[in-house]
Amino acid sequence: MIGVLDVGGGTRDIYGAGVFDYCLEHQLTFDYGIGISAGSANLASFYAHQVHRNYAFFIDYCFREEYMSMKNFVKDGSYIDFDYIYGELSNHDGENPLDYAQLVKNPAIFKVLAYDAKNGTAHYFDKSDMKQDYYKIFSASCCLPVVCKPVEIDGIPYYDGGLADPVPVKKMLEDGCDKVVVILTKPRDTIRDAKDDELNAKILDRIDPLAAKNLRLRAQRYNEGVAFAKELEKQGKAVIVAPDTIGDMSTLTKDKQALYTLYRKGYVDAEKLVPFIKGEK
Repeated sequence: MIGVLDVGGGTRDIYGAGVFDYCLEHQLTFDYGIGISAGSANLASFYAHQVHRNYAFFIDYCFREEYMSMKNFVKDGSYIDFDYIYGELSNHDGENPLDYAQLVKNPAIFKVLAYDAKNGTAHYFDKSDMKQDYYKIFSASCCLPVVCKPVEIDGIPYYDGGLADPVPVKKMLEDGCDKVVVILTKPRDTIRDAKDDELNAKILDRIDPLAAKNLRLRAQRYNEGVAFAKELEKQGKAVIVAPDTIGDMSTLTKDKQALYTLYRKGYVDAEKLVPFIKGEK
């Protein structure tokens, strides 16, 4: 079973959108997929066979005030309006609806990772947790702590899945994958530094100490996950797809030229997947 993991990364994950658009246009498929944060939305469109759909979200919609802005934060306590993204835009009568019927019909196993803020654990949603025009699991997986309020589902608050397991390759193997594709949105040799999360962790200390603890562990977990993926790559069991550079891009960067450049990198880099997926040497 061939699996794919898209680790997310906010607007940087337009890179992943490029990878998946190449795969759709060249009939490359995955039996199993895990999406985290923006990666969950990328995978949803991929499994729904909607080429270029997520490109529009990154290159157009994210520049709208309704999508993400300080106005949203002041009004509702969340910089990103998930109801706008996964409701107004994505519902059957929205501007760019998700093809829910096609997504459900796709036989691939599709999991969406979120951080369970009540228990401090990873929670994997699947297609059974969705229904037409109810896409809250994506909101939960994308919910960045500090800049967004937690998203509640059945009384449980959730944050971005990266707090639980930023690179869950071991989970993919446990679930039966024998070959894995890992899509990163930072250069593959990037070593994350826990110091970069410390300011937000200190803010979270006052709001959710358990989430703060997990945020402080995120860099270590990310580095360990990528290192494990590299070991699998040496064994011929994995391929890591990652941009050679992201320039000045950060999680919420809104720069059309930078976004387009990263999208093209993803599209071009995806070509390396052809022999791996098709079993060619």
